[in-house]
Amino acid sequence: MTSPLNRLTEVAADPDRYVAEWKQAHPGRQVAGVLPMNFPEELLHSAGFLPVVIQENNDPDTHGRAILAEFYCGYTRNLADQAAKGKLGIYDAYFVADHCVQLLGAADVMRFTSPQTPIYFGQFIASMSEPSTRVKVRTELDRIVAEVERSAGGPVDPDRLAESIRLYNRDRMLLREVFDARRRGRLHLPSKDVQSLVKSSMVMDKAEHVALLEQLLTEGIESRDPHARVRLHLSGHFCHAPKRELLELIEDCGAEIVDDDLYHGRRYITTDVREDLDPVDALAEWYFDRNVNVPCPTRVQHDADWDTYLRDAVGESGADGVVILMAKFCEPHMLLYPELRTMMDERQIPYLLIETEHEGLPLESIRTRVEALVERISRRTRIPAAV
Repeated sequence: MTSPLNRLTEVAADPDRYVAEWKQAHPGRQVAGVLPMNFPEELLHSAGFLPVVIQENNDPDTHGRAILAEFYCGYTRNLADQAAKGKLGIYDAYFVADHCVQLLGAADVMRFTSPQTPIYFGQFIASMSEPSTRVKVRTELDRIVAEVERSAGGPVDPDRLAESIRLYNRDRMLLREVFDARRRGRLHLPSKDVQSLVKSSMVMDKAEHVALLEQLLTEGIESRDPHARVRLHLSGHFCHAPKRELLELIEDCGAEIVDDDLYHGRRYITTDVREDLDPVDALAEWYFDRNVNVPCPTRVQHDADWDTYLRDAVGESGADGVVILMAKFCEPHMLLYPELRTMMDERQIPYLLIETEHEGLPLESIRTRVEALVERISRRTRIPAAV
C-alpha cells in the first residue's frame, strides 16, 4: 500500500497526471488553473471547481522562448512554454489576482494561445495602509465572486463557501503542525518532503489532501537523525517551487533547513480565513492578515515588512543563517533585497543569495558557495577545545 507521504510526493512530482485522472473520475466537473499568489481558492472550491495552482514543469523551454522575453522570470517563461505546447489544456478556466507584471504577461500568453479558455484578471490594491484600501479590496472581491459564478454557471452559496473555508483552514492547520515541529526541532524532515506536502496541497482535492495529512500525522512521520550542525532558513521564491535537487544540495552540504517563508512553504499556509464573519468578508480580511503574518514585497504596509519578519523568524527557529532563493529577474524581490541584506548585516546573520532559473542551474558552483557558508557558520559557532 502506498504510504501517505509517497502519495503526496507522487502528486507533487506530476500534477498534470493528477488533474487528468481527477477529471476522468469526475465527469462534468471543471478544473480551474490558479496563478500565484492571492486568488482565494475557497471561492472556486465552493463553486464546484477543483482549484489547482499551476506549477512549473521540468521540461526545457522551447516553444515559449519566442513568446516572452528572456528577462521574464523562469516561472512565467515556463508558463508561456506550457501554454504554447498545449500543456494547459487540462484546465477549463484560469484565474489570477496579483500585481506581478511578468505574471500578467504570462497570463496574456495563456489567453492568446487558448482563446477558448476563459481567463479572469483580478487585482487587489497593493497599498495596504490607505484608508480606502479595505473598501477597494472588498469591491474587487465582489467582482471576483461574480466572475466565479459566471464561470460556474450558478451562484456561490454562502453555506458552501463557509464549508470550503473550514476545509481549507483544516488543511493549513495540519501543514502548520509539520512546519512548527520542524521549527522547534522536534521533526527533522528533508526539505524536499516538506515541499511535497505543500505542493500537493496546491493541486489535490482538499478533502483528499486533508485525509492523507491526517493519516500521515496519526501514523507519524519518520524523522531522520540530524547530523548537520548548521540550521538554515530559506527565504524567497514567491511563485514556484525551488528545484528538489537544489534543496538536496543544501542539505548535502551539512545544513538542515528548519524554517522558510517560501510560497511552496510557510507563506502558503500561514494564514487561516476567519470563520466568524460573513464568508466573503472573511476572504477580504484574509488578504490583509496574510501580509501581516508573512509580508510580501509586492505589498506596501506601514506596520509590516519582510525584513522584520525574517529577523523574528530566524530568532524563533534558532537558525544559524539564511539562504535567500531569488528567481532571476524577480523584480519585487530584487528591489527589496538590499533591505534584507542590511538587516542581516546589522544582526550579523550569515546569509547567501542564490539566483535560480528554470534551466541551467549551476549546481556545482552553488555547492561550493553553500559549503563556504556552512563552514563559515561552523567556525563562528564552534566551541574551542579545552586546554
